[in-house]
Amino acid sequence: MYRFLLTRQWVIVTLIVLAMIPTMIELGFWQLHRHEHRVAQNALISRNLESAPVPVDRLTAPGHTVPRSDYWRAVTATGTFDTRHEVVVRRRTSQDERIGVLVLTPFDLKGGGTVLVNRGWVEAATAQQEFPEVPAPPRGQVTVTGRLKADETTGTSGIKDLKGLPDRQVMLINSAQQAQLLGRPVLGGYLELTAPEPAGGRPEVIAAPDDGSIGPHMAYAVQWWLFAAGVPVGWVILVRREKRDLDQAARDREAAEQPEPATA
Repeated sequence: MYRFLLTRQWVIVTLIVLAMIPTMIELGFWQLHRHEHRVAQNALISRNLESAPVPVDRLTAPGHTVPRSDYWRAVTATGTFDTRHEVVVRRRTSQDERIGVLVLTPFDLKGGGTVLVNRGWVEAATAQQEFPEVPAPPRGQVTVTGRLKADETTGTSGIKDLKGLPDRQVMLINSAQQAQLLGRPVLGGYLELTAPEPAGGRPEVIAAPDDGSIGPHMAYAVQWWLFAAGVPVGWVILVRREKRDLDQAARDREAAEQPEPATA
């Protein structure tokens, strides 16, 4: 009755269906895990953004790798900006997707030590080899507040750390790299400035991360599981349609083979 399922065409179709079902189920779980990761990350962002600021040197030290649990923690630092060793980080976008640079300024702490401060975004110079016009930070001793971030690396950011860049230009915000250039220890990670806000709005302060959107991952997971459930249903429908067509073709042949009734 269903011998047609043993034909080469139907064996291939069946094997494809059998392969698609677990693949779609796995893709659904992959999207579910991404949803759970996003929910956990949003909770972490919200909790750390709302936490009371603490001195930056309580959470990091030279050579320290900032753990994920401390990402976006509110921190403070008191000291002076070292504009002589200021650099810009190339190929970064503003909130409205303009390409420019980030201003990275060493900040010498009052009690000793240095931390990198990302002061925000400015337009790049007309010529890539030139250092852009960067507004000066406050002079003298000042207390700044910001969000603690981990060092950027080629592995975590996907950004290539290009060699042979113009003087005072870098691709990554990396404390170890800047410590070599400065010739002194630098606290691990960096501070993303939130206060005081720069005069005239330049550099443009980096906006806080979004801790509300959970993305479409859960909807994608459900879609993949619905597809996985629909594939065998579709296979059954195709099988039944094929059987019906074959049965109809057999009946048509039988009717054609019947002798015509004799006429008087």
